[in-house]
Amino acid sequence: MTGPHHPITFHGARLVARADGALHWPDQDSLIVADLHLGKPERLARCGGGLIPPYGDAETLARLRRALQETGAGRVIVLGDGFDDPLACLVEADRILLASLAAGRGWVWVAGNHDPMGAINAAAFGSQVDALSLGPLSLRHIAQAGTDAGPVVSGHFHPAVRLARRRRPAFLIGAKHLVLPAFGAYTGGLDADDPALMALVPRGHAVLTGSRALVVPWPLPAPRARRRVE
Repeated sequence: MTGPHHPITFHGARLVARADGALHWPDQDSLIVADLHLGKPERLARCGGGLIPPYGDAETLARLRRALQETGAGRVIVLGDGFDDPLACLVEADRILLASLAAGRGWVWVAGNHDPMGAINAAAFGSQVDALSLGPLSLRHIAQAGTDAGPVVSGHFHPAVRLARRRRPAFLIGAKHLVLPAFGAYTGGLDADDPALMALVPRGHAVLTGSRALVVPWPLPAPRARRRVE
């Protein structure tokens, strides 16, 4: 496969790690995303937190619409924290856009720590589950190092990798775990060498997102020391 995205095989499942941070599973007609955090601008304003641009939800949904147009996926699976909290609400234009994306598709919200089971009005936009088994994979919001039988696809940690003085959201792929980057705009990230992520993926590879997906070994090789010329 050529193009801006990177094909991977994870425990027999043929997947595509997209440059936009979505995971496409053609054989299951599914597009998998994690941590949209819809309603975050409204939640921060409501709770008196630091303000972020109010168009973050529109940007997130526009990227999701583009990914669905490009893949033609008939099902969307959101791996938790689809909404930023149980009270999160969207402006009317974004709510209409989300409804239009869900129309005619299977849409599954996996419960997250920001939007636990029952917190989403899933009747309008699909269904909500605690976890999901699909093909050989288990899909959930938070993976548990040392206790998962695997293989597990998850979100929650918002992994990011620093490379060439840039910090880019990234997929982390190890022996038992595939951790997705946050798909939502202005969601921040956790360095992939943080102990919580190293416990899940101590060794494997990372797919950095951006204008093009970039695959690198994980952990990154130590930089070579420069030799002095006498």
